[in-house]
Amino acid sequence: MRRRSFIKYASLAAAGNIAGLKPFGALNALAAGATDYKALVCVFLYGGNDANNMIVPFDNTGYATYQSIRGPLALGKTAPTGNNASDGYIQQIQSIPGFGLHSGLSDIATLINSDVAAPVVNVGNLTQPLTRTQYLANQLGSVPSNLFSHPDQQVEWQNAAASGATTTGWAGRISDAINGTYNGSATIPMVTSVAGDTLFCNGVRTTPVSVSPGNLGGASCSEGAECSARLAAAQSLITLSSGISLVTADDNITSNAYAYAATLTAATKSATALKTTFPANNGLAAQLQQIAQIINVRAALGVKRQIFFCGIGNFDTHSNQLVLQANLLGQIGPALAAFYQSTTEMGIANQVTAFTMSDFARTFQPNSNSGTDHAWGSHHFVIGGAVKGGAMYGAYPTLALGGPDDSGSNGRWVPSIGSVQYASTLAQWFGVPQNQLATVFPTITNFNTTDLGFI
Repeated sequence: MRRRSFIKYASLAAAGNIAGLKPFGALNALAAGATDYKALVCVFLYGGNDANNMIVPFDNTGYATYQSIRGPLALGKTAPTGNNASDGYIQQIQSIPGFGLHSGLSDIATLINSDVAAPVVNVGNLTQPLTRTQYLANQLGSVPSNLFSHPDQQVEWQNAAASGATTTGWAGRISDAINGTYNGSATIPMVTSVAGDTLFCNGVRTTPVSVSPGNLGGASCSEGAECSARLAAAQSLITLSSGISLVTADDNITSNAYAYAATLTAATKSATALKTTFPANNGLAAQLQQIAQIINVRAALGVKRQIFFCGIGNFDTHSNQLVLQANLLGQIGPALAAFYQSTTEMGIANQVTAFTMSDFARTFQPNSNSGTDHAWGSHHFVIGGAVKGGAMYGAYPTLALGGPDDSGSNGRWVPSIGSVQYASTLAQWFGVPQNQLATVFPTITNFNTTDLGFI
């Protein structure tokens, strides 16, 4: 077995009892679905997506302002030709007058117009509500730590604590709070990552499982007939008592990983395959397809609540942004549309909600390399049958350098919605009770609104 692959994709569980594995001989009937099932699917856009070119004013006045400041990065209202054909353009959203989406997200525009998706605008990491005036007055106690830093802001989006020092993620803390209520007989953890080890998934009392898309076993062997013997030997080694606490903890992780891999592999192999076609040569689509396959066997796994994490990058577009972002958004739109279609096929579109997160947005003012630099408030999408779609949530920022929403003079928007409010809205739909919100989201009591109403 390849140790590096195993470590990357094995369960992150450091401890905990493994429930007895259920038989998987007749899963087709079970796969129809558990009652009261809900799932959240986080799609992380690594590198800081430039949301200013994702949701764009389409009315004449708004577009003229956008075009004059964005300069060489301004998208046109019609498809470009010649050497600029891959840059993208703006596609009007019929259900949200005055705005359009990047053409790479045309599938998302269709979902918005079908009332099953919605943009939530100017969202960012905040410890409490904040204005431009307060920010410029150096009220740093109200500002998240290390703004504009990739690793810090990725962590703070994932832990919803506005501090990189918090070592658990909000998905993990949700699992801590309600796993016993909903998944008492589950054979796998509530939280699953298909994008490696992420803080978002880690709890205090509960732990996630991490799998490799297309390879639920999480390891490979090229030794033919010897593979079974090697696997048996590896499994027997972890049963030996060393008396060393670190070794014992590592053995627990490995034991859990073997059990989860066996459970997931058996379940998905025994179920009827989904008919939804996911885009080929699309890494995000492969991750979402794996998530759909796991959801498809939810009843056999004994889960009524699941949270998934996947991701795509690199959105750190300091140069050549038009081409780079168009390529990335062109993967996101079809992948999310296929995933929504798969939930429709399974008859649970109203029970599964996908949503985006990213480090931050990028400056509205372009830099000298046909790119943009790190910023703050950004725009995101929520997608699913339970979403109150066809509308925009939040206050779209005033597109003015040094204007009322700018933290400085380059178009780094001060968020009007805290990422913790965004997360809290999703968590309440998922089943987190009011009396547990402050435990899951330590700063939520600083905000008057804990439910943004988009779901």
